[in-house]
Amino acid sequence: MQDQQNNSQKLVSFIIPAYNVPDGMLTECIQSIRALSLRAFEREIIIVDDGSDKSPMTELAELADELIYIRQKNSGVAVARNTGLRMAEGTFIQFIDADDLLLRSPYEHVLDVVRYNNCDMVMYDYSEKAEASTIDFKDEKPLPGATLLRQSNIHGSVWGMIFRRSIIGSLRFTPGIAFGEDEEFTPQLMLRADSVITTTARAYYYRQRPMSAINRKDMRSHLARLHDSKSIIFNLRQKSSTLPPEERVAMQRRIAQLTMDYIYNVIVLTKNRHYLDRQLEELKKEGLFPLPDRDYTKKYKWFRRMTNSSIGITMLMRTLPILNKE
Repeated sequence: MQDQQNNSQKLVSFIIPAYNVPDGMLTECIQSIRALSLRAFEREIIIVDDGSDKSPMTELAELADELIYIRQKNSGVAVARNTGLRMAEGTFIQFIDADDLLLRSPYEHVLDVVRYNNCDMVMYDYSEKAEASTIDFKDEKPLPGATLLRQSNIHGSVWGMIFRRSIIGSLRFTPGIAFGEDEEFTPQLMLRADSVITTTARAYYYRQRPMSAINRKDMRSHLARLHDSKSIIFNLRQKSSTLPPEERVAMQRRIAQLTMDYIYNVIVLTKNRHYLDRQLEELKKEGLFPLPDRDYTKKYKWFRRMTNSSIGITMLMRTLPILNKE
């Protein structure tokens, strides 16, 4: 591709939002990028410090010449990512959480897919282990994003893909959503992609940290997570009404999947039937419940049948918290 042959055009912008990341983790994240085959002029590493208690640049002093560092008032990861997008100049965008890593061998495969295919997006798998898999990787044929979204479930995390910057247009993360902001952004981004390649390469190390926001176990955090999930579902439903028919069908599948996940999490996180009934009534008023009668997946069909009766809901209330002990 011509824009990759021009040395003044960086191939990938790596955007890393950071907020009070434990010492050493951000350095490891950056080093995982530097270890790739990309030459210095082919990459830019953008760190958006979302108002950490102390700047990480003291620790990163030796790497300062290779970094673009922006410090902002604490505003949340959505705003930090938007800041990174505003600064990015690469042909492709790669988001990375500051406590995670790119796994060299499988991510090199992802880069090869980007280099040798005229695609808008590559979606890859992740690992919960820091060791890179050396098995052969399988790549699926390119599909329009709308087709992929309509035919399959996706992993909504934005770090699970590399995408062409030119397709993003005015799309941005919604400020104020602290949990699951990816789930609103990713399906809208996919609808803008004419060609998406999925690969089995486990190219991203997702580090599970007990103190991370998603792993907090207090009820206040649970309720905040559920509130954000519901807001995302309502936002996507509103946006879907303005989409062309094919894209609307694709988005409706994603909305149904997120609604199922939301009901599931209400049961598991609150274990409160009264709270669940209130949420189901609110979903019903919005036309989101009962879940649409579609053959999306076996799990979806089973869950839909169970939630269609009071007895089924009672059984879910009794069994799901036991099966998902935290």
